[in-house]
Amino acid sequence: MNRTTPQRRSSSRRQTSVPSTPPREPQTIPQSWALARTSSTPVDIQPSLGREAEEGEYLDRQDGDGGSPIEDSQTGASLGQETDGNSSTPATHNSPLPRQRPHLTAQNPTPGYELAPITPELARWIRLRSQNLKLRQSDRQWAVDLVNHLRDSLLVFLKNSDEQPYFQSASVLNSGSYYEMVKIHNPNEFDMMLKLQSPSRLKMTELDQYHGLFYEVALSRPTRAHIRSFLLEDGLTISASKIIREMHRLVRKFISTYKVPGNSWRWVVKRKRPNSPAVTLSLLELDNGKEELLSVDVVPALEVPSSQSWPLAARAGPDVNNWLGKKTRRSLTHQTCFFVPKKPPGRNLSEAAKESWRISFSHIEKELIKTHGNKRTCCESSATKCCRKQCFKLLKCLIEGLKKRYPQELDALCSYHGKTVFLHTLSIRAQDSLWTPHHLPACFMHLLGALEGHARSGLLPHFFVPTSNLFAAPTFPRKALVFLTEALEEQRRQGLPLLMPPAPAPPLAVHSPSNSQSQPSIVVQQTHVIQSTIIQPPKVIETKASVKMFNILALVVALVCVVCYLCPSVVGR
Repeated sequence: MNRTTPQRRSSSRRQTSVPSTPPREPQTIPQSWALARTSSTPVDIQPSLGREAEEGEYLDRQDGDGGSPIEDSQTGASLGQETDGNSSTPATHNSPLPRQRPHLTAQNPTPGYELAPITPELARWIRLRSQNLKLRQSDRQWAVDLVNHLRDSLLVFLKNSDEQPYFQSASVLNSGSYYEMVKIHNPNEFDMMLKLQSPSRLKMTELDQYHGLFYEVALSRPTRAHIRSFLLEDGLTISASKIIREMHRLVRKFISTYKVPGNSWRWVVKRKRPNSPAVTLSLLELDNGKEELLSVDVVPALEVPSSQSWPLAARAGPDVNNWLGKKTRRSLTHQTCFFVPKKPPGRNLSEAAKESWRISFSHIEKELIKTHGNKRTCCESSATKCCRKQCFKLLKCLIEGLKKRYPQELDALCSYHGKTVFLHTLSIRAQDSLWTPHHLPACFMHLLGALEGHARSGLLPHFFVPTSNLFAAPTFPRKALVFLTEALEEQRRQGLPLLMPPAPAPPLAVHSPSNSQSQPSIVVQQTHVIQSTIIQPPKVIETKASVKMFNILALVVALVCVVCYLCPSVVGR
């Protein structure tokens, strides 16, 4: 039977007991095993791209998250009993748990599972890769101007559109990794939540088998407001499919007359992706319209009135008491939440599931990552910097590399899994002293160990809906989970080859030249899980370049000598 969320604010959220975790001392080489938990904080309703630029930090979305919290949040099964500590493969959690937050702590390592020491060379590579992930200022400003202009023009179009009055009051809430300042590689993907208002209180009915992530959303009473065009036959239930269809139609009409500043590019609406709540726009050049320069996902999001409490399944999370404090948690849980028109994955869905909405806390996730410190002074000056965001960006980079190398085996993996592990880890390793920039390599290996531990146990609770397991089948198949566990272990043992920066020179040959026996050759490590090439450090590349220059110079000298010997008369002149 479906459970209907009570509409009156309950005091149960304030009485939720939170398991405490003892503080940990910083270590140069921590034993990083699986960690986890839950977290969040306040939000900026509509931050401007320009304001983000002024703050001096820019950062991804992948997976079409790229990583967007709207796109990537996976459906999970409810959490079950603990796994056997001696198991080397992920366990499946399917049995239901009561509506409470599971107590998550560092997991004990399984036999034969030792964390390799962080060598000076590996630490140097981690620091170098972290620096290479920063976005260039010129790229940021160019993307900022175009996306800001698109956003403002779209809002003006909707406000002046008489054919669909319900969208006239819409506003934009920026979300995704760029606005969280954890974007990697290029500022080429953006997410916008188009906030839609409800004329009355909402009745949120949790759908069975989806463990607090998917809901049937209806008005509490009949209405004559403009939203009635998007109601089902009962006159109360809000249709997710009608909202997304109208959103596509309006955006297509807007783009047909919109001109990009500079007259060198054009926006096009991409074909709707199956089970996606987003209307995706791609920026192409006018002359050569094949290469995508920018991508923007516009997602309609139904805002829950601020007078209503969160659904029952979300009231146990987020667990930020030891990290940000009880006062911050109270302010978080009193904020609104959103529903995006996304139905559960799978076939043979019920009629209610076909018109269902998925709950979203992306605005709180953004604020948690931006204001991440245990103390409010964290990252306010160079003296109080931490390495939390750098660790998250490195983890995103590794996940992206794994997905590119194994697109079929790790199709279920997305950046949202990495974000969830990151938030759990922050709530456990709460002290700022554990995240000093000096300890970046050790902190990243700790975060990597947390992801590997969650994959090994088959248990990754959703940060805001802790009874939902993001690593549960069928959303994350057991076969894929086993593959992910082995791939992460292999990456760790091999020295993170997928994380190493690309060499500035053309691709190097796998076999070293026969005439340079003393030169280090490219090491190829192969196992049953990973077959990767370890790129040589810059010093080796510079050495090869010097040898080549010396050989060329020697050849020139030899040719001059030959000419002098064969043509002495020419030399005499």
